[in-house]
Amino acid sequence: MSAILAVENLEKSFGSVVAARDINVSIPAEQTIGVIGANGAGKTTFINMITGHLTPTKGTIRFEDRDITGMPTREITRLGISRSFQVAQVFPTMTVLDNMCIAAAIARRRGGLFGAIATPLRSPDALAEAEATLELFQIGLYRHTPANTLPQGIRKLLDIGMAVVGWPRLLLLDEPTSGISIEEKFSLMSVVMTALKSRKITVLFVEHDMEIVGRFAERVLAFYDGTVIADGSPAETLEQPRVQELITGVKLKAPGGAHA
Repeated sequence: MSAILAVENLEKSFGSVVAARDINVSIPAEQTIGVIGANGAGKTTFINMITGHLTPTKGTIRFEDRDITGMPTREITRLGISRSFQVAQVFPTMTVLDNMCIAAAIARRRGGLFGAIATPLRSPDALAEAEATLELFQIGLYRHTPANTLPQGIRKLLDIGMAVVGWPRLLLLDEPTSGISIEEKFSLMSVVMTALKSRKITVLFVEHDMEIVGRFAERVLAFYDGTVIADGSPAETLEQPRVQELITGVKLKAPGGAHA
């Protein structure tokens, strides 16, 4: 299967500090990948280089066989790579529906945010896509609720939905269950992953919760000291002694009773 994303010899330095080095990863379309590692391990630097928030010091990033190394974030987004952040990026005083309409308008217009503001907020196309995405993420009941009054889990779903409304082919999620209660985290991820699979989106998600990684990732990239130290299925990666020593600290049980 051909890769939707391929990075070769990727490195990022900040002066004498090397934040990422020797990263070589090939990702096939529609795969769901968990990205793990302690704080400062290089995960966020890796994600920021893919999305154009950081320019690599060396190496190449190819998306659908096109070199996107060092491209501006806006252009990378237009090509089909989207992202959500650990802290939900929403317009707090606007309703859920209007938040989604703005995201749909931005995704449809080459003028970015200013181009979207210059057009009717609820254009027929934007409204149709917004409503479809609300239903996809099961938050339609909250369509008229201001975003700043939403429960944390619903706000997360809104944020991820806004990243998906433009139909990206690759989505990067930064700690999607951060701030979510233990009781809600599995149901929230089930909604998210079901929605993304229905749109055949390739997913990389950064996550500190190994139970979430073990249940929802098909493949795991383990980062330490700026590079990938393990790459394989959840069972293969999370069972490695070096991963347990440097990242997880404990031996966890995967769903079904197998170690993970």
